[in-house]
Amino acid sequence: MCPTMLRVKRQLTIIGTALVTLACGLSGPATSTDPAKPNIIVFLVDDLGWQDIAVPLTEVPTAFNLRYRTPNITALAAEGMKFTDHYAAAPVCTPTRTTLITGHSPAATHITNWTQREGQDTSAPYPLLLPPGWNVNGVSPSPMDHAFTSPLLPVLLREAGYHTIHVGKAHWGAVGTPGADPLALGFDVNIGGTAAGQPGSYLSEQHYSSGTEQGRFRDVPGLDKYYNTGTFLTEALTLEANQAIDNAVATGRPVFLHFAHFAVHTPIEADDRFMQHYLDMGLPPVEARYASLIEGVDKSVGDVLAHLDHRGLTDNTLVIYMSDNGGLAAHTRAAPVHVQNAPLRSGKGSGYEGGIRVPMIARWPGHVPAGSVSHVPTITDDIFPTLLEVAGVLNRDALTADLVGRSLQGLLGGADDISPDRPLLWHYPHFWGVEGPGIEPFSALRSGRFKLLFFYTDRRYELYDLDTDLGETVNLLSSHPADAARLSGMMRVALERAGAQLPLDPETREAVELPPLLTGR
Repeated sequence: MCPTMLRVKRQLTIIGTALVTLACGLSGPATSTDPAKPNIIVFLVDDLGWQDIAVPLTEVPTAFNLRYRTPNITALAAEGMKFTDHYAAAPVCTPTRTTLITGHSPAATHITNWTQREGQDTSAPYPLLLPPGWNVNGVSPSPMDHAFTSPLLPVLLREAGYHTIHVGKAHWGAVGTPGADPLALGFDVNIGGTAAGQPGSYLSEQHYSSGTEQGRFRDVPGLDKYYNTGTFLTEALTLEANQAIDNAVATGRPVFLHFAHFAVHTPIEADDRFMQHYLDMGLPPVEARYASLIEGVDKSVGDVLAHLDHRGLTDNTLVIYMSDNGGLAAHTRAAPVHVQNAPLRSGKGSGYEGGIRVPMIARWPGHVPAGSVSHVPTITDDIFPTLLEVAGVLNRDALTADLVGRSLQGLLGGADDISPDRPLLWHYPHFWGVEGPGIEPFSALRSGRFKLLFFYTDRRYELYDLDTDLGETVNLLSSHPADAARLSGMMRVALERAGAQLPLDPETREAVELPPLLTGR
């Protein structure tokens, strides 16, 4: 189906959107935003695996691609560019999220694990290594202990004239710190964002809370009008997002919407709008619930895109869809565990591909060729410089001078201005807390087809050729010594450049040594 037909098909969902708009006194299309500055919408889905959409990122669809119904994401890919080799900056959420708004890698920010409460180290106990003294408070708008401060994406976009909106999961700073509040980080509007990394519940009858009384850490605030209405959390956030777009359009400013879905993070609760289809497929109940969460996010994306069409904003809007880390596979899913991302190995929390490779799709009519595909390895670090360039931020060269991420604007237009061999680094000096393949303190580096991992527990290297062994099953360390040596040198340089913190020896409480340089023999 061609992009024009896809857009026409999407119009079928506009009637409901228009009714909401009329109720707010803002009926009809409006294009008063500055045409020189495109609107920017980032959909950041929580814990979405590389194959948790119907869009195949391999030569042929996988069994997981065929399991899930995501017609709106399929349409988005048909209208834009899909990235087959995109990566999250980390195997868990907060480090990736802070990379998106700071442009700095987790190794550089020292925000290398997920945050929760002020001063709290969330690293799981591990007998062989201790975590470093990382920035447990996450991002802060002003200097404070154990937090990272730098120019933030929403601040920079607001200064460039954007109306900045956050919807959904924030999780940039620990509760009790300024970074827990998106309004303190440069957003004009915050809908539901707190320090919490997951909702208490997706159910309106539960008041989106983990308990009957309010004031719990994982409560999703500000959605009282949806209580006891049967409105699933994903839908409530979508209705609020579309209203926020209308309010932004009324200001005449371009829109930056950071729509960070809580789904598909635990608790894996059924979105009853879609559940029965997956039960009828014969999926185990937990997998049917998981699939319903995915389809709920897909409907949300479709509703927002339809609203853009209705407001006349589609042609001047860059849309990016991606995930914060690999899919959950170590617990909560149906047995057996660790296979929910196959053929990728392992999942969330792991240094293997299942923990860090994620889907990404970008659409920008007139700028991104419809139906295009990029096989160039990219990473969350690239989003910050990309959005600064797209928004025309005047001092972006100075702001990005010390970043390793690259603007993808040329790549989005079909240019080959980013080398597929450039090194991509991951650094996770923690134990996530669940036993599984690659779930231990590690550093990893990809350059071209090769990926080198270093596990700090027993100081072992592993080398894989991702072109021929996507599942990372054959360690090439002994058969490709020259490639291993080359990547080990790149890893050392990248870690030293970032000022990466290393795990600690439990006896001496001193940092362990950097990964050794391999000799190539």
